[in-house]
Amino acid sequence: MTNRSLLQIGAIGSAITALCCFTPALVILLGVLGAGAAVGWLDYLLLPALSGFLGLTGYALWKRRQA
Repeated sequence: MTNRSLLQIGAIGSAITALCCFTPALVILLGVLGAGAAVGWLDYLLLPALSGFLGLTGYALWKRRQA
């Protein structure tokens, strides 16, 4: 993968994950779909995903600066 595609994936993934972490968008969506019981484990999934995407973005920026 190129540095540009890594940066795009990291930035888009970070934005989507942050949107679901800090707003009730995912909670409302799961409630509408009838999967409201899944709300309890969202923190166990979303917070590591957010840190992973932020790490990927940082790595892509670091690689871009190196080149």
